[in-house]
Amino acid sequence: MSQEKKYYRKRQNLLAMVSKIKLWPSRKGALHGVREAIPNGAGFQVTTHCGLVFSVRDSANSRASRWLRAKQYAFPCPACRIPEWKMKKYGSTVFSKHMGKTLGSSPE
Repeated sequence: MSQEKKYYRKRQNLLAMVSKIKLWPSRKGALHGVREAIPNGAGFQVTTHCGLVFSVRDSANSRASRWLRAKQYAFPCPACRIPEWKMKKYGSTVFSKHMGKTLGSSPE
């Protein structure tokens, strides 16, 4: 059974993207599962399934935004235990400049 492709706009705010996809790429290359993303001023607070809690600035140009759009990660976090179906769904997701759904509020 083939996974249906999902199309999203490319230049979305990071909060909208993380809230929809529920994944977070760390600087070391691990892909974490996101339990919740709570808005907090100009940024938001991320809580992962493995217990990490950190604050992030909401930006469409950030490292995390670019890595999520490019699907750039080294390995899924073993503590978060991301299900195989979620990895397949993320792998079939397409971020396009000219077509797709918008996620929440965006500058476009």
